[in-house]
Amino acid sequence: MAAAAELRLLEKSLGLKPGNKYSAQGDRQIPVLQTNNGPSLMGLSTIATHLVKQASKEHLLGSTAEEKAMVQQWLEFRVTRVDGHSSKEDTQTLLKDLNSYLEDKVYLAGHNITLADILLYYGLHRFIVDLTVQEKEKYLNVSRWFCHIQHYPDIRQHLSSVVFIKNRLYANSH
Repeated sequence: MAAAAELRLLEKSLGLKPGNKYSAQGDRQIPVLQTNNGPSLMGLSTIATHLVKQASKEHLLGSTAEEKAMVQQWLEFRVTRVDGHSSKEDTQTLLKDLNSYLEDKVYLAGHNITLADILLYYGLHRFIVDLTVQEKEKYLNVSRWFCHIQHYPDIRQHLSSVVFIKNRLYANSH
């Protein structure tokens, strides 16, 4: 999904009126937002953070200093590890790392949904939608987290819903 389309989804989920002008710059198609009364903003994390503040939903950026830092860390993870990596090995390593992290967590940062969860959900959607039932079971914590996030009102929007089987059909084989 192109960054501009993703930022429009975020705008809508935040309750912002559409109308922002987005473009993409360079080989990596880095998103650019042309603001009405100031310099243009560049980069997915920067623009997304700006939109959250514009919508007065700062709680999505974390409530404590530690949570805020963790949200930024996961936004960086999204841009550096998720975007631009399309090989099957990259995706499996990414999902394995994320699966370990989510073992004892409901959300990426703290005890509530944050911008990190929303942007990682958008960024991973194209990979998760193609996983087999066995792969979804292999990355059970990622599947649980993804399923939880996609059921938040206004986040999934027009993206296809990914089906997860709730009960295990066969014994673990690792």
